[in-house]
Amino acid sequence: MRAVLCKGFGPPSSLVLEEVPPPEPGPGQVVVTVKACGVNFPDTLMIEGRYQFKPPMPFSPGGEVAGVVARVGGDVTSIRPGDRVIAVTGYGGFAEEVVTDAERLVPLPDGMDFPAGSALLFTYGTAQYALRDRASLEAGETLLVLGAAGGTGLAAVEVGSVIGARVIAVASSEEKLQLCRERGAAETINYATEDLRARIKDLTGGSGVDVVFDPVGGDHAEAAVRGMAWGGRYLVIGFVAGIPSVPLNLILLKSCSVIGVFWGAFVTRDPGRNRELLAELFGWHAQGKIDPHISAGYPLERAADALNDLLERKALGKIVILP
Repeated sequence: MRAVLCKGFGPPSSLVLEEVPPPEPGPGQVVVTVKACGVNFPDTLMIEGRYQFKPPMPFSPGGEVAGVVARVGGDVTSIRPGDRVIAVTGYGGFAEEVVTDAERLVPLPDGMDFPAGSALLFTYGTAQYALRDRASLEAGETLLVLGAAGGTGLAAVEVGSVIGARVIAVASSEEKLQLCRERGAAETINYATEDLRARIKDLTGGSGVDVVFDPVGGDHAEAAVRGMAWGGRYLVIGFVAGIPSVPLNLILLKSCSVIGVFWGAFVTRDPGRNRELLAELFGWHAQGKIDPHISAGYPLERAADALNDLLERKALGKIVILP
């Protein structure tokens, strides 16, 4: 089978496409024929050796796949070849087949195609867990989403809208902001041309926002904190633009909370609650309330292009690999 391999830490251009032996399932494992694989920011960190988890070399990036079960280990009875599934594999998805633990599989709902399945769990799972469980976002509250046209940001726009919040989307171009409005944003801020802090004040009548969803970090974090309401909640999702430094006196003056969101660890630590949230997420999709926006699909040969698009902030919603 063909697989995109990382043989040494480096940029996307260092990846190679090679023929490798097909994987075989061990005890408790399954092999999935990959129909689509979501491209996520951790993939870029992993191939550069900057992620908290470093797979053994050589490895394929890609931790979120949708496909069909091809083979199962001898002790696996709950899953059969031919089942349509989503798998959060951690890595290995930029390939025609991937082996993973059976417990990592989620049935792909009827009516959901493979690209949508591969673009759902990382982004919408993170947004839902962050807004539902970590921030306890309520209808009528104001939610500010930074990097709102990216995969996780756009998911937060949609999830926040479903919950009933007033969503303010922040992005760097009119094209991105238009997409956010189409997905439920009530207001938008272009931080390439507008002053973020001043616009937050203007849009909230000076009262500030109740929740900030920040998958970006970088220079805009402090302005977002300054634009928070009394008792607000700042959700730390990721650091696409770098790890920010925010004066702690602002947290005191706002009496606000800074809350970490690590969806991957949550899935492992609280599988029961994760199943509850997944049921809600799939229900929203079946009702047409959420739908992953996939701006591009690349073959394995163009995996480097897919990762570069993510690094260069060109992606609108999600990019997927289509083996």
